[in-house]
Amino acid sequence: MSKANSTETRQHEDEHARGSAHGAAGDRLSTAPREERPDTGAGVPAMSVTGWVRWFWRQLTSMRVALILLFLLSLGAIPGSLIPQTSVDDMKVQAFKDQHPTLTPVYEKLQLFDVYSSVWFSAIYILLFLSLIGCIVPRTGQFVGQLRSRPPGAPKRLTRLPAYTTWRTDAEPEAVRAAALAVLRKRRFRTDEAGDAVAAEKGYLREAGNLVFHIALIVMLVAFASGQLFKSEGGKLVVEGDGFSNTLTQYDDFRSGSLYDSDSLAPFSFVLDDFVGTYEKSGPQRGTPRTFEARVTYTGGAEGAERKGVIKVNEPLVVDGTKVYLIAHGYAPVVTVRDGKGKVVSRSAVPLLPIDNNITSSGAIKVMDGYKDKKGVKTQLGFKAFFVPTFAGHGQGQMFSQFPGLDFPVLALSAYHGSLGVDSGLAQNVYQLDTSKMKEFKDKDGELLKKLLMPGEKLELSGGAGSITFEGVEEWASFQISQQPGNGWALGGAVAAIAGLAGSLFIQRRRVWVRAVRGADGVTVVEMAGLGRSESAKLPEELGDLSAALVTTAPVAPAAAPEEPDESDAPDEPGTTDATNEAGSRPVHLAEAPVEGAEK
Repeated sequence: MSKANSTETRQHEDEHARGSAHGAAGDRLSTAPREERPDTGAGVPAMSVTGWVRWFWRQLTSMRVALILLFLLSLGAIPGSLIPQTSVDDMKVQAFKDQHPTLTPVYEKLQLFDVYSSVWFSAIYILLFLSLIGCIVPRTGQFVGQLRSRPPGAPKRLTRLPAYTTWRTDAEPEAVRAAALAVLRKRRFRTDEAGDAVAAEKGYLREAGNLVFHIALIVMLVAFASGQLFKSEGGKLVVEGDGFSNTLTQYDDFRSGSLYDSDSLAPFSFVLDDFVGTYEKSGPQRGTPRTFEARVTYTGGAEGAERKGVIKVNEPLVVDGTKVYLIAHGYAPVVTVRDGKGKVVSRSAVPLLPIDNNITSSGAIKVMDGYKDKKGVKTQLGFKAFFVPTFAGHGQGQMFSQFPGLDFPVLALSAYHGSLGVDSGLAQNVYQLDTSKMKEFKDKDGELLKKLLMPGEKLELSGGAGSITFEGVEEWASFQISQQPGNGWALGGAVAAIAGLAGSLFIQRRRVWVRAVRGADGVTVVEMAGLGRSESAKLPEELGDLSAALVTTAPVAPAAAPEEPDESDAPDEPGTTDATNEAGSRPVHLAEAPVEGAEK
């Protein structure tokens, strides 16, 4: 009974020693910061302010907290994608507020209309930035130290490692070790010979990929921050034949970062020569755009030469680091307004805003100056305009367009006169007509004067007040002009992050030891063992390939005459493979459980 207890006690001590040795050696395969666990005894004194600061820093720089912050940053970006943002489109934000009066106060308090500049999003952003720096700096130092150090010496008992093989050979131990050095160096292992064994290590790109991934995240964060601080972005609607010069006064709307300097606007200009839009005319894809491009003549710099260019969707024009994107298209009916004496008061192409996929458009035509009524009194004219590029025809219900192309253009006008309200000093939407201070022109039935016009037709104003003629149709294109300096860095960081992540996932850090010693009978005993940072089925295969390469220099010695079995003979360990390796030696096997290190 005592013998059994003694055997069991030795087994427990052996397992404890093996686990401690594996953990000690396995720790050296990783550059992850070691977590210091405080003593949980009853007599632990209260931490000082410095202690709390250190504790907070350790928590902030842990990988767990970094992942949590990255997840929170992803969640925080969701409202910025679903809710209209002030920095992108003020009109959409105002429309959302008008439609949701109950949610608007809540969203404003939570800063959901300005997510990316909000206090809470900035806090997550800054904490993630600090957390990544705190993770990377110590790990980089440890990794550099590992690169400069030699591979660790062979453990005392190689049989305890996850992958192991052995054989006997007549070659000298020195020759076996020299051959092992050559084989391992040929396979790009870092090698070192210490005592009776050769140590080799490979897979440093795994940790390098991990560091590159985290550094790339910092680069992306910096690029995003610089892009928000130094960016400029504005919109401009240009009718065919008109142009744009990159100055603040030329923009319809303009937004910039808090550190942006308007003097840094790139000096360039362009003219919209022609907009070309073609559409599928039949089948289930009828009305789908086939050609959608703006042909322009642009000039780079103050005295640059004129050049031709084509701007397409997702194919911007790039001038001096500034990108000009094509974002929208529509029609601008050309109308001529005359007074009661037949004098031309106004002739212009008036852009109208599309309200559906077939470019049914609405807007307003305003005559602010130059018109006098029949009494010679200066007044203003206003027309509500509704345009369809392909009219469905009378008797087809409400006026709408059947096709986005200019197959049957029709313009519907309603006429007013009075004050447009533009002299009040308040901003006014150019696509809407404020009729609060205007009077209707009446037809012969006393109703609002309105009419459907085809190109060449005109609407006579009642009382001999003049006329408005629908001359034809021009096309317009809307452009977004943006300058965002961090885009290149963000793209480079994203590519580097993907490459680093791939390296950290698919490259395995492993070590190999080869020991060659002369046995008691004068025959050299060769042992090979391998240890990986994580469990992998490829480690025994790689060790088998190495042993097969080494056995050409250290061939297996002829087997000795069989001896009588004794008590020391035992069956193969659990997990041993049934097939003998190519060297004809003891099979490469896996230990019962994956381990991280081995006893020295």
